[in-house]
Amino acid sequence: MLRYYVADLHLDAKRPDIIRAFEVFLDTKARYANELYLLGDIFEAWIGDDAQPHFLAPIFDRFRSLCTSGIRIWFQHGNRDFLVGSSFAQQTGLKILNEVHYLDTVHGNTLLLHGDQLCTDDVNYQAFRSLVRNPDWQAEFLAKSVSERLDIARQLRDASKKQGAIKAAEITDVTPTAVSQMMTDASAPLMIHGHTHRPCIHQEQSPTGGVRIVLGDWDRHGWYLEQDERGSRLFAFPLPVADTITPELRGQLVVQGQPATPH
Repeated sequence: MLRYYVADLHLDAKRPDIIRAFEVFLDTKARYANELYLLGDIFEAWIGDDAQPHFLAPIFDRFRSLCTSGIRIWFQHGNRDFLVGSSFAQQTGLKILNEVHYLDTVHGNTLLLHGDQLCTDDVNYQAFRSLVRNPDWQAEFLAKSVSERLDIARQLRDASKKQGAIKAAEITDVTPTAVSQMMTDASAPLMIHGHTHRPCIHQEQSPTGGVRIVLGDWDRHGWYLEQDERGSRLFAFPLPVADTITPELRGQLVVQGQPATPH
């Protein structure tokens, strides 16, 4: 079983280099996988399945092609794309995961999540998260026109950036007690998530010594986790990319390794 995990691509028309890098990844790595996990914030913004970004049509075509070929692609909502719905999933062949997903891997019971729900010290964000994840709020938002939704999304992004700029780094990172509690409750030796943009392999995350792998955001580098019967390896590769990803990808680390930083 070969699995790949990615998160926090924030695909946006302003970053064609990231879009191209993801196309290359889908063409050269994902097509050899059994499963691909998209752990949230794949899109910079998603205001509803009826307003899909046209500039991402080549990505959507690749999703359909991979799913048709038998590769299973799983999508988990992030804080930017929590409105991805069943219509888009049906069109592309993706399967939508719960906010916390339990997966049996070579490491045992593994927790998959976007990661924002672990930032419990950020009280204001958690209140906002509860609001926008409420079905009533979502139904009211989706009932608005596309132009209205675009304006609201723009305002929310601007407010988020302003808040993020003044928050202490430890507030925007995960809360260690929340990590430990979730891993303990699930008896999970491994947790995989994104959101924080702090790629790393953390040891001793629970009383039983659990490991937490944080996926990197795609900016100056692209990041992905590769997992098979040998274990898990975190990769980084520089952007922009050529038309093929070579075996010389930088940043390979095993799950027993050290903090994952490109070098």
